[in-house]
Parts: sequence; C-alpha cells; structure tokens
Amino acid sequence: MIVVKVGGAVANGSAQAVLALAAEHDVVVVHGAGPQITEEMNRRGIPVEFVGGRRVTSPAGLEVVRDSLAAVNAALCEALGPRALPLFGDEIGLRAEQVPALGRVGNALPSRPPAVLAALAGDRIPVVAPLGAGPLNVNADEAAAALALGLGAERILFLTDVAGLILDGDIAETIDTRTALDLLDSGQLEGGIVPKLRAAAIAARDGVRAEIGRTAVTA
Repeated sequence: MIVVKVGGAVANGSAQAVLALAAEHDVVVVHGAGPQITEEMNRRGIPVEFVGGRRVTSPAGLEVVRDSLAAVNAALCEALGPRALPLFGDEIGLRAEQVPALGRVGNALPSRPPAVLAALAGDRIPVVAPLGAGPLNVNADEAAAALALGLGAERILFLTDVAGLILDGDIAETIDTRTALDLLDSGQLEGGIVPKLRAAAIAARDGVRAEIGRTAVTA
C-alpha cells in the first residue's frame, strides 16, 4: 500500500501520477487545499496566520477549510475517474488531538479507518480530505503520515510543487530522520516544508519509506 499526499497547488495535475501508481498498488490519497483556503479566507476577510507552517484556524476559518477541501476533493475525484471515492477524515474516524493554541486545529494520530480499508477492498482509490474528528483542521502532510502509519503502508509519497528538500541551494537526494528532525528543531526551515519534512521523518522513523519529490527520507 502507498499513501500519496497531494498538495493543493498540484492537486488537479496529479491524477495521472496517482493512477499510474494505482495500476500496480493499493493507493490512498490525502490532499491539501492550502492556496485555495488562503484565497478564500482573504476573500471573506478572515485573518491568515501560520505558526510553524500550520494554519491558525478559528471556527469561521474552519468553515473555509471544509469548503475549500470539498472543492479540491471533488475536482481531484473527477480527475481520477470512477475508482475515486471521496472521504472526509472527520466522518471516517481520522483521530486528532486538539492544539488549543492554534484554535480548531489538531495533531493527527495514527488511524486505520474502516472506510479506507473497505474502499481498498473494493478496488477503489480513497481520496481523503484532512479533517480530524471534532472537527479539527489537520495539516494534510501530518494526516497522510498518520494514515500511512495506522494502515501499515509500505511507502508515503509527497507530491508537491517543489522538487524536494532544498539545502544550500541544491535538492537533497536523501536525508536521514535524525538529521531531518535536528534541522527542523534548529528553526532553519520555514513555510510548508516544515510540516512536510516532519511528517516524512516521523513516518520513516517508524518504518514507512518516505519521499518528498526527489528527496528520500530514510530511517
């Protein structure tokens, strides 16, 4: 089984890559909607704030998150075709622990939702929107790693609009989990790569092969 995390910025263009993988493997897709959420929050006059690469989410912001995720989910499922099955994490039992300092935000916990297993058993491609039970806004990278661990996936792939982890101006071909976590703790990285690399490092540390673009994160 492979878990594929698709960034909101590349969701519409990722269908062919996902279908190629699904021709040979069980595939679970987790998608984000970051650009769409930010655009809609700005349109509605809701403050956009991030802490450590994670979005501060008010109750009003959570409505935007759900609406934006629903739109991306529908478009991605349409692009994937009839095998795609839309699922929302808070409806299928994606577990999360609330982070009060960030509002309606949760840390994803390893989960093994029966709806995902049933979809795979029926030769479907579950397409999961990253909301945790609560509901809580869960970072899509963290949600993908939590599902990969809970489902016992062999690999987790992060499809993104960057080629990989950039260090000293070049793409790192590999990085081990200890180095990755030390780098994150040092504060040298910022933006969306922070939760992505942390999620990949945690998955790799616990036995799931992880790749961010061209960067392999190893145990």
